[in-house]
Amino acid sequence: MAKPLFAFVWLIAAACIVFIVSLPINLQTHLIAGTIVLLIMILLKLFKSEGTWRLVALAFGTAIVLRYVYWRTTSTLPPVNQLESFIPGLLLYLAEMYSVFMLFLSLFIVARPLPSRPSQPVDEDDLPSVDVFIPSYNEDPVLLADTIAAAMALDYPADRLTVWLLDDGGTDQKRNSDNVIEGQIAEARRANLQKLCAELGARYLTRARNEHAKAGNLNNGLDHSTGDLVAVFDADHAPARSFLRETVGYFNEDKRLFLVQTPHFFLNPDPLERNLKTFEKMPSENEMFYGVIQRGLDKWNAAFFCGSAAVLRREALQESNGFSGISITEDCETAIELHSRGWNSVYVDKPLIAGLQPATFSSFIGQRSRWAQGMMQILRFRFPLLKRGLSFPQRLCYMSSTLFWLFPFPRTIFLFAPLFYLFLDLQIFTASGGEFLAYTLSYMAVNLMMQNYLYGSFRWPWISELYEYIQTVHLLPAVISVALNPRKPTFKVTAKDETITTSRLSELSRPFFVIFGVLLIGVFVTVWRIYAEPYKADVTLVVGAWNLLNLVMAGAALGVVAERRERAATRRVQINRRCEFGVGDIWVPATIEDVSVNGARLRVSGHSALAAVDTGQASIRFTPHWSTEPEILPVTIRNKDREGDAVAIGCSFVRMKTVHHRMVADLIFANASQWTHFQASRRRNPGVLLGTAWFLRLALYQTIRGITYLFRTGDSAVGAPAQAKRARA
Repeated sequence: MAKPLFAFVWLIAAACIVFIVSLPINLQTHLIAGTIVLLIMILLKLFKSEGTWRLVALAFGTAIVLRYVYWRTTSTLPPVNQLESFIPGLLLYLAEMYSVFMLFLSLFIVARPLPSRPSQPVDEDDLPSVDVFIPSYNEDPVLLADTIAAAMALDYPADRLTVWLLDDGGTDQKRNSDNVIEGQIAEARRANLQKLCAELGARYLTRARNEHAKAGNLNNGLDHSTGDLVAVFDADHAPARSFLRETVGYFNEDKRLFLVQTPHFFLNPDPLERNLKTFEKMPSENEMFYGVIQRGLDKWNAAFFCGSAAVLRREALQESNGFSGISITEDCETAIELHSRGWNSVYVDKPLIAGLQPATFSSFIGQRSRWAQGMMQILRFRFPLLKRGLSFPQRLCYMSSTLFWLFPFPRTIFLFAPLFYLFLDLQIFTASGGEFLAYTLSYMAVNLMMQNYLYGSFRWPWISELYEYIQTVHLLPAVISVALNPRKPTFKVTAKDETITTSRLSELSRPFFVIFGVLLIGVFVTVWRIYAEPYKADVTLVVGAWNLLNLVMAGAALGVVAERRERAATRRVQINRRCEFGVGDIWVPATIEDVSVNGARLRVSGHSALAAVDTGQASIRFTPHWSTEPEILPVTIRNKDREGDAVAIGCSFVRMKTVHHRMVADLIFANASQWTHFQASRRRNPGVLLGTAWFLRLALYQTIRGITYLFRTGDSAVGAPAQAKRARA
């Protein structure tokens, strides 16, 4: 009975779509149809937001989008003989069509993504041998020690697990550099890391020359190892103990499986999250990709390698001559090549590693520039749509992933299009104010609803637009550069272990203030034109509202580039672990309440504890997962708060021995469930209306804060070198 009912619902929905799209161009009819569709989508969202009804709602939304496309194509383009209006008008039209095309690709990929996969247990006797690769270039040894210690603590038979530090910072090429200081640094690094690996039980491996960047480093690891599988962790990505237990079982289920990818979870906020203070209350940007898009790609056997937090089959890599290195995004390129050879991939939607992401805005832009340029190289050299061996859905999935990075072009056009009318009186959009408002407003409202259906609690309204805007200003020249010279970009390691010691404006902030000033002038021009040309008031009001929306976005961006002082590179993770706190010969029971990479907060009970914390040096004693006996970790007391008969103690770790790195890694990285709980705590869906109201309040406050930073630090601070230092905090 259910299937005929759903078939009937689909038939009705299809008939409604055809009816809505083919309606004669009539403003009142369109307003009525758009309002009805919007109400239907809202009602379905409230009562039937999943399954077939979700697809029905998206189908109705698609009808309005197609209706808008039909109207834009047939009724709004300027005459060809007026080139001064036609050219910018055509560019605006193409930018909108790009957005619509990407929306349809998103619908194909994530309209109904796969649910999270269950774990695949595997018998102890069937466990494959695994080589763990930790590629490194210039990362701090303390950071590497924590990652290696976490990898060595993986819950896996020791005789089938080998951990490799692949060090590209100590190559023969760097040690023999013509720059004597650089050579001495490389020599010392190599000696220190060899000693560190020997103490932790890992293997140290470097090579003669730094060729083909990370891909070349990984391939060198393949040449010197023999494991059935290869797990890859970036230098700042430490795995949970259960990582291999949660992933290797899939390879026994499918002999043509080349990849099991897991999400990247970050212990620290990115610049937007830190400067806007949204890290604890709003889902992170990467959660939209890892929480929804990768599951959608997984449905079409197109989940791709993301450079870390993944396990790959050696046999597959050998078939393709190792990791691909034509582009600077070797991960996605490798996945395309292996998918085209008939290999399969799996995505496991469970955070099993914790890492760091760029803290400063300049490092964030540097990372995104590399991603954008690498994807453009893949589009140029691999062109997924015509890649032989890929299925049609895989072609569409990879085209979506690569074409996404063209967003700086339409974003730039959307930003400045209203100014063509306000400043130059160019008619790049031939429609009355009423038509413009009715069609565009209904399209935007339906688009926001569709985005809410697709991403829900994983992405709040307008946040994606803000992320794209703050990247556009600096990514546009990077994308143009790789389009003109596809082989020019080179791999650059992103600095992530940074802290900001003083509140300041980013050295990349100047363009954002210039753009904000131009858009603000546009607001005054709008008011003047309404007064001076009342017969054009309808069009001027609509275009002015568009410019005002851009101004709101630009104002929010001022808060992003106004970087807050923050000494700690990572936030604390809540845990509840029994331990003993000791000073000298005095040991008292305690509980570790939260922990970061550099320290912890303990709660100590009893009167004897009050006297014990008067000194700065102390220790904590607990039994790590990898041991049956308690181990002692030295700490320095930083602060204490008396709470009745208990004392809350803030302390920092003192790593003096190798075992101390292992203990810190055990506290922070052993238990993956704590990361899942943290993600769940900030995933909620405010809805389109409440989300929009929240964003407007946020933008107003951040505009004021950004301008305050400008006048407080002076114009000389804009573009000044970053006062950020690299530290594992």
